[in-house]
Amino acid sequence: MKFFISVIDSLERLPHSLQERQAIDDFNEKLEAAGQRILAVGIDSPAASTVFDFRNGQALITEGPLYDNDEIIAGFWVIEAANIEEARALAAEGSKSCNRKVELRPLLG
Repeated sequence: MKFFISVIDSLERLPHSLQERQAIDDFNEKLEAAGQRILAVGIDSPAASTVFDFRNGQALITEGPLYDNDEIIAGFWVIEAANIEEARALAAEGSKSCNRKVELRPLLG
């Protein structure tokens, strides 16, 4: 089963400490060694976003984020886990490693 773990941060985006960066690297290496890491990336600020809406014949392009919010998605992992329990344990470990709140969601298909 594949899962999406999004890293939740504040707009302030305080930099990770050296210990946090090492913990994130260690977690990524653990996932890689176990064949569970499909993708892991950080993403730019929502201020760098562009929203495209070409539904129903319209052509709307809006600079900036879809939602204004104090909390943002600052990065994510796409992982492979045997079941939801294993994915939940990995999400908890990911949260601890990056010292940020995370959200776990199953991928469909």
